[in-house]
Amino acid sequence: MNKKRALGPRALTAWLCLARTPQVGPVAFRGLLARFGDPETALDALPALARRGGRIDPLKITSKAAAEDEINALERLGGVLLPACDPDFPQALAALDPPPPVLSILGDVSLLSKPICAIVGARNASAIGMRMARQTASELGEQGFIIASGLARGIDGAAHQGALQSGTIAVVAGGVDHIYPPEHTDLRGEILRHGTLVSERRLGHRVSARDFPRRNRIISGLAMGVLVIEAAARSGSLITARFALEQGREVMATPGSPLDPRCKGTNGLIKSGALLVETSQDIVDALAGIKPSQMHDQADLFDAPQDTAPEDRDVDNARPVLMELLSPSPIQRDELIRASGLPTAVCAAALLELELAGLVISLPGGNVALA
Repeated sequence: MNKKRALGPRALTAWLCLARTPQVGPVAFRGLLARFGDPETALDALPALARRGGRIDPLKITSKAAAEDEINALERLGGVLLPACDPDFPQALAALDPPPPVLSILGDVSLLSKPICAIVGARNASAIGMRMARQTASELGEQGFIIASGLARGIDGAAHQGALQSGTIAVVAGGVDHIYPPEHTDLRGEILRHGTLVSERRLGHRVSARDFPRRNRIISGLAMGVLVIEAAARSGSLITARFALEQGREVMATPGSPLDPRCKGTNGLIKSGALLVETSQDIVDALAGIKPSQMHDQADLFDAPQDTAPEDRDVDNARPVLMELLSPSPIQRDELIRASGLPTAVCAAALLELELAGLVISLPGGNVALA
């Protein structure tokens, strides 16, 4: 059963403390809430869980003061912090398994609940590719769609520009107060006047390479479908398309010249079954009738705590088994559990402790690997 709720100040502070603590990613956050029922109880349990997992140095838990400072600073900017349990948290994004624990929002929050189409593509886009992005975004806006993209150079920026009058969502990899790339300072200002800026990172967080896959997962997670316009064979836009496929979203691409390396990725998507898009009407037809609730069964972050937690000795015995099976190459969590032959609850508890210890990392898409 869905138990959406708005959090009071104390509960929101605890939620943010847990979400901002190093080693507590979206998977660990969900696991901790499922196990302990609320963020305050989970915070109390963190040090012991990390030690059991093999952590030597103390886990640096985000303080109540730091969380309150972030909430207050965001409010001074005119923004809002949305935990994944909040009724205003976008339904499509809440349906991810797991959803981002918290979003920082600047601008019009209401856009997050409207029909959304994502448009992404090459940073070094051609003139005709950027024209396609602007025109498609503008036409989709006239049809009632909000355009989501990543505020990057090239296709992303053109898509935002085309959707300024109808509404656009920029999902950024750094904090919502960090301007990147710097040449999009003016565009960012226009988006704040006509749309929404979204990030799962803390205020002041500066972009690094590892932030972009998490940003891409949110772009696709917000949307009913993702259109890729120009993407090289190893483009980050293809990561967004892969997330969209995993999330049950419609994947679409515009064809391009086989002589242009910027079109190799998009042409490959079409070969693999992505919808070939020539006009905005192709997108409108593909997304007609789709509702967020049809894209994924919504996960409940307020699942009741487990009545019978695994025995400590079983979890102790599971950790070395899992460490032996893991490698730096990611493996699906379900596949790891099958290979171990251990009960799911025992594996989940052991992986949680190992992640808090910094020995294991959980990656988007349900993968896990050695840190």
